[in-house]
Amino acid sequence: MELIVHEKRPALEAWLAERFGADHVRIDDVDRLGGGAVSENLALVLQVDGGPMQGWHEAVLRAAAAMGVDASLSKTDEFAVLRAACQAGVAAPEPLAVCLDAGLIGRPFYLMRRAEGVASGHVLVKADEPLRALARQLGRELGKLHRVRPGAAGLECLPPLTTDPARKAIATFRGWAGAEAGRDPVLAYGLRWLERNIPARQEVALCHGDFRTGNYLVQDGRLTAILDWEFAGWSDPMEDLAWFCARSWRFGRMDREAGGIADRADLYAGYEESAGRAVDPVRVAYWETAAYVRWAIMSVQQGRRHTSGVEPSLQLALTGRMRPEIEHDLLLHLDALEGMGV
Repeated sequence: MELIVHEKRPALEAWLAERFGADHVRIDDVDRLGGGAVSENLALVLQVDGGPMQGWHEAVLRAAAAMGVDASLSKTDEFAVLRAACQAGVAAPEPLAVCLDAGLIGRPFYLMRRAEGVASGHVLVKADEPLRALARQLGRELGKLHRVRPGAAGLECLPPLTTDPARKAIATFRGWAGAEAGRDPVLAYGLRWLERNIPARQEVALCHGDFRTGNYLVQDGRLTAILDWEFAGWSDPMEDLAWFCARSWRFGRMDREAGGIADRADLYAGYEESAGRAVDPVRVAYWETAAYVRWAIMSVQQGRRHTSGVEPSLQLALTGRMRPEIEHDLLLHLDALEGMGV
């Protein structure tokens, strides 16, 4: 993608000038950013001459991967979600422009303003003391997002829910897994547990879908931006809290249940400050079960992107080999719930 952007630079610069209402835009620097297993991210330095954006800007070009996963949004829809999140006051990168013409650089893409900070989960969890203020801040940001409800302007592109979130999730997981849902005993057990324990009460809000350590930026101990919105959609807001707290995203710090950085109580307290609702621990426990089932299936999908030959990638190959570990986490979680009488 980096080479393509260099080759298409004149066309891309002309397109940016038109979108920004500028006389001219020059791309002065292009660098590949780390991460991005579902999308490709390039850092751009732009010089804008004329118009309301006159000056220098650091931006990120976010393009669809050559072979995505079933749950990811199109770049047009992801851009709409990012815009809605910013309008809701969430600490998300400012969306700048979206390209519907896949022919411009070969794939759909959008630009957002670049935020500074560290995203690596392995780095963030190494703090000597729990990052309680950060966890609380993350909870507050999530609470703001969950105030966005179906019918919100600009989000007509998101598929509406035709059933409750839990039943939709189960059907989606079975669709992704195919025959594997019957062949793999742990997946079969997890899916059956989800079917037998559907919460009686569910709400619907705009959910991030991948809200976890590794998908936000921190600078000087403060949150600067929440990243990677490609899995956003309508669901039970407790799903986002559960995904953040799942063992898979603690990066070895199992003693800090909120993303490996703090206690659940810190995350939950921040959430309740801004969400206008209380955290429901029973529903969170349900959606944490769903998190392990979902991630186990997605690990298989990621591995197949590598083995197909379309996207040779060590990162994707290693993700594909994580299923036994994820399924072990699922069994530990269900065993703990049984001990609690859930």
